[in-house]
Amino acid sequence: MQSLFVEGNSAMHRVSARAKLLALAVLGIVLFTTGSIPLLAFAVAATAAVYFRIGLPKRQALVRLKPIFLTIVIVALFSLAFNPWHGAAVSLLRLTALMLFAASVTATTTIAEFIDEITLLARPLERLGLMRAADVGLTVGLVIRFVPEILGRYHAIREAHAARGLTVRPTTVLVPLIILTLRDADNIAAAIDARGVRRHVN
Repeated sequence: MQSLFVEGNSAMHRVSARAKLLALAVLGIVLFTTGSIPLLAFAVAATAAVYFRIGLPKRQALVRLKPIFLTIVIVALFSLAFNPWHGAAVSLLRLTALMLFAASVTATTTIAEFIDEITLLARPLERLGLMRAADVGLTVGLVIRFVPEILGRYHAIREAHAARGLTVRPTTVLVPLIILTLRDADNIAAAIDARGVRRHVN
C-alpha cells in the first residue's frame, strides 16, 4: 500500500502527533464558530502556507488536494443553491482551511503515530467495556492507508477506460472500484485474523 506520509524535516514534522491532532480539533472548532469571511480567508492563507512548506513538490502537493477540493467545491455550489452567497463562501473557506491543515497533519504523521494516539484516546472507552482501544487504532490506521490506495485505483480505472475508448461514467468507475476495495478489505481482515492481531469477543 501507498502512504500519505512524506519524509521531511519541516516544522510540522517536528511537532508531536498529539499536538497536531489537538491543533486540528481546535482549528475545526474555531472555524465553525465564526462566519467572518476575512478571518476565514486568513485561515485559508495560513493553512496553505503550512501545507506548502511540508516539503512536497508544488505539483505533487496540488495533485493530492485535487479530489478533496473538488468535493468541497461541489458542497459549496450545493450550498449556494439553497443559501445566500455569503453562506456558500463561508462553507468553502471553512472546509478549505480545514482540508489544508488536515492534509498537512496526515503528510507529516506516520501511520504508527496515528494508531498510537487514537489507541490512547480510546483507552477510557475500553475501561468501560465499550470497545477495544487497539482495534479502534488499527481501524483508523487502515482507513488512512486505504485513502491513497483507493485514489490510485480510481485513476487506474479511469485510464483503463480511456485506453479502451470507453466513456467514463460514475457507474462504470465506481462499481469496479467498490468491488476491488471490498475484496482488498476482506483480504486484509483475513490476514489480520490469521496473525492474531484482533481478539474476537464472544
